[in-house]
Amino acid sequence: MLTFDLPWAFAILPLPLLVWWLLPPFRETTPALRVPFFEQLAKRLNLAPSSGAVVQKSNWAQKLLAPVCWILLVVALASPQWLEPPLVRTQSSRDLMLAIDISQSMEARDFKAADGKPVDRLTAVKSVVREFIARREGDRIGLIVFGQGAFPQSPLTLDHETVLLLLDEVRIGMAGPQTAIGDAIGVAVKMTQHSKAQEKVLILLTDGNDTASRIPPADAAKIAADQHMTIHTSGIGDPRGSGENKVDLKALQQLSEETRGRSFRGEDRAGLEQIYSTIDQITPVKVQRTEFRPKVALYFWPLGAALVLLAIYHLTAMLGSLLRRRPPSPRSPGGSGTASSAMHAREAV
Repeated sequence: MLTFDLPWAFAILPLPLLVWWLLPPFRETTPALRVPFFEQLAKRLNLAPSSGAVVQKSNWAQKLLAPVCWILLVVALASPQWLEPPLVRTQSSRDLMLAIDISQSMEARDFKAADGKPVDRLTAVKSVVREFIARREGDRIGLIVFGQGAFPQSPLTLDHETVLLLLDEVRIGMAGPQTAIGDAIGVAVKMTQHSKAQEKVLILLTDGNDTASRIPPADAAKIAADQHMTIHTSGIGDPRGSGENKVDLKALQQLSEETRGRSFRGEDRAGLEQIYSTIDQITPVKVQRTEFRPKVALYFWPLGAALVLLAIYHLTAMLGSLLRRRPPSPRSPGGSGTASSAMHAREAV
């Protein structure tokens, strides 16, 4: 589609007419030489002198070319542009962090795979999280793993394939045997502190009690709430266990309530699937789409056309002037004969 970046430039189109109508004609005086024998000179040159100003006459080409070139220049000044088809860019409006406990207690084989075979907790969690990530096409997703320490496994990205590859690399115990829930929340806050997303969500999954955090989970949750982060917690451990094997469901619920999130309990793979399905429903995908239409500048076409027309006119005028130029006229026969007679007369004398 053709458009003009400076359409107000067309307001100066009638400017030449206004100049012609309002301003007086251009006058120019030139020096002259007075001679006492002007009439004899004019008669000798066969000229008919007349009094008054000399008005330059314009031809039909000038009358046609002047307005055409002016219109082309105004069109070029208006900056014509051709709009290409729009390019749509998808931007995530939510940052979704996944924090997965990989402490030693995740080795417990009390979960069953889809085929019914017993698997450890981390394997079951991976399979459910993988399906969850596949449904979050419009969200930036980051991955945190924590045990005795908390570490970012994947930065926030729309490249979910990379997140899944890094998820497959996670192994039990690679972050230490204990559980640091508060540190995991702190890492999530730090990874999203410069985010411009409208919503930030942390899904924290653990099977143990916090025993190794340098920052208490309750304090970390308050910081997350100040950063407008929602925390959904999921406990999959045994609340009747002891030490690292005991999951504190009440503490997880308090973390969620502090940040306007929800707390879940998953005892098997079906329970995990239900948890992530519920989270998927309460945090629908939010996508911002921005359109960009490339613009191709076209001002050089009318500008070039005006220059070409002027060049053609002046070249044609120059060639016409050269063709009309006459060679110098020879001396008249009468003059030569008179001079010859005068020479003969002097010789006779």
